[in-house]
Amino acid sequence: MAIGQQGLQLTSSASILSFAKNTSAHHGSFFARIVESNAGHQALAVENLALRLQLSAFKRKRKRAVLTQGDRLFWVGISRLWNGWRDALVFVQPDTVGWWQRERFRKFWARLSQRERGRRGKPAIAGGIRGPILRMAAANPLWRAPRIHGELKMLGIVISERTVSRVLRTIRSRPPSQTWKTFLRNHLGEIVSVDFFTVPTVRLGVLFVCLVLEHRRREVLHFNATDHPTSEWVSQQNGRGIR
Repeated sequence: MAIGQQGLQLTSSASILSFAKNTSAHHGSFFARIVESNAGHQALAVENLALRLQLSAFKRKRKRAVLTQGDRLFWVGISRLWNGWRDALVFVQPDTVGWWQRERFRKFWARLSQRERGRRGKPAIAGGIRGPILRMAAANPLWRAPRIHGELKMLGIVISERTVSRVLRTIRSRPPSQTWKTFLRNHLGEIVSVDFFTVPTVRLGVLFVCLVLEHRRREVLHFNATDHPTSEWVSQQNGRGIR
């Protein structure tokens, strides 16, 4: 009878370890079944599986625990679904799990944005464009990049305002412009900041967040997020935050 119980325990342990190794291929359905299960059984089952998964990693023939891609996917996914995952984590720090997800996100988008090898860097500014910029700056010492950029645009010269600013920085005899500190002090009550930033998701997607902040009181006037921003959506957010 004791031999039978021992064999049953070994079979059960082998089945759980085999299930843990296959979580990388079926992690989507696995996590869905966890969410659908009862809350009490969920915590016990997840903790048991988490500890057994770490035990299998420690038993590999290395001096330190060897983690596979499936192990990392398991902990990244379970950290989003189970509040007590930090207590069951033994062989790495909880911050490491967050770093795994950030690194996974970075590598995924790096592969998508790879370009063919070719000429690196931005093209040089043509002499026919640099000349009008220098002449306008010499004739109008108080003109800055936005004003000169607008004049060039009316003349049919297509160039970015940032390029105009880089050309103006090469002129040493121009009078200094008003500092940002002075500008903010004079217009602090009328300034709002509109910022966009991205938030990576566990499904390797991107959420785009719009934030409108008032400078004078440092108050958040409006914020919203979407996974597919459009020009209409951006205009709507700006209107809600500035009115």
